[in-house]
Amino acid sequence: MEKRKMEKLGIETSLLGFGCMRFPTLADGGIDQAATEGMLDEAYRAGVNYFDTAYGYHDGASEGTVGRILKKYDRDSFFLATKLPMWLVEKEEDVPRIFEEQLSRLSMDHVDFYLLHALNKDSWEKVKKLHVIEACEEFRRQGRIKYLGFSFHDSYEVFEEILTYYHWDFCQIQYNYMDTEAQAGDKGYALTEKLGIPMVVMEPVRGGSLAGYAPEINEKFKAMDPEASIASYALRWVGSHPNVKVVLSGMSNLEQTRDNLKTFGDFKPLTVGESAGIEDVVKSIRERVQNGCTGCRYCMPCPAGVNIPGSFRAWNEYHMYGNYAVSKGAWEGGIKEEEKPKNCVECGKCETVCPQHIHIREDLKKVQKDLDEAAGKQA
Repeated sequence: MEKRKMEKLGIETSLLGFGCMRFPTLADGGIDQAATEGMLDEAYRAGVNYFDTAYGYHDGASEGTVGRILKKYDRDSFFLATKLPMWLVEKEEDVPRIFEEQLSRLSMDHVDFYLLHALNKDSWEKVKKLHVIEACEEFRRQGRIKYLGFSFHDSYEVFEEILTYYHWDFCQIQYNYMDTEAQAGDKGYALTEKLGIPMVVMEPVRGGSLAGYAPEINEKFKAMDPEASIASYALRWVGSHPNVKVVLSGMSNLEQTRDNLKTFGDFKPLTVGESAGIEDVVKSIRERVQNGCTGCRYCMPCPAGVNIPGSFRAWNEYHMYGNYAVSKGAWEGGIKEEEKPKNCVECGKCETVCPQHIHIREDLKKVQKDLDEAAGKQA
């Protein structure tokens, strides 16, 4: 397993980190505990030592699941990361209360990497006003967290303000070959490198959207290496940046886990030719994708019951592949009639929390129109 040194912290992490946001689920929506344990066990045995969860993942069930499974391993053999849900922090007393709840869920006496979750301009002001950093520093003095950082969803300007405000141990941003100009992007990466702040990357495969394309685009990848998965190129692109110390992958099944372990077990940075090939792919994809939804689900639950990320995924896939058959199962079977965009009441709540700043209400109308028309043509 490829390892990276965080010189600032004097530790070494696996380049592949296990993101605990998209575990396999059962029919009732609960986490499939047996399948999840098998995936985490296999990753751990292969050398993965960084596991990333959060207070809200899987409606609050992820932390408990991760803690239960990792409890059987030597606590010093892995790094555990979780996050403070800033949207639930309204007063100073909320920070220690939520933190105590997280330790209880995890059944752990400390967290290695503690993040202020999904910082943006508004939540950053709350961090300063409510002395959140000071509270976390007290947790550190007590030995209950080791390293303090933040995850981020906003513009580069806001990222620069946050990153230079405090001597952060690390930071976590969304970064992939499609998002070099979005959010912190390339400029944010360069700033972390300049300041010597280790970077953890989330959404390297952009919610799975960089794992497979229309046949003519897939062929561009297969021409470089017919044995490599499409997703592996996205992961290698991120891992080829030296200040990226952990690449988080939200694995949902054993097949994905094993493919990622193969990629990072014998990690190879991109060649010049592969980098040029990806640039060509990016150009093709940008001509097809309708919006930048990553399926993070911060917009959910919708007050009107609309399945926003599911609708956007079906819509984007339809346009990327140019083939309604690719999206038919998701649109006609996976999204119930009462969950479709036509039920949107345009309250706008979703747009206030969308990390990608998508015009959700406007796009939902386009989704309904495009996919209804596509279904009618096929009927």
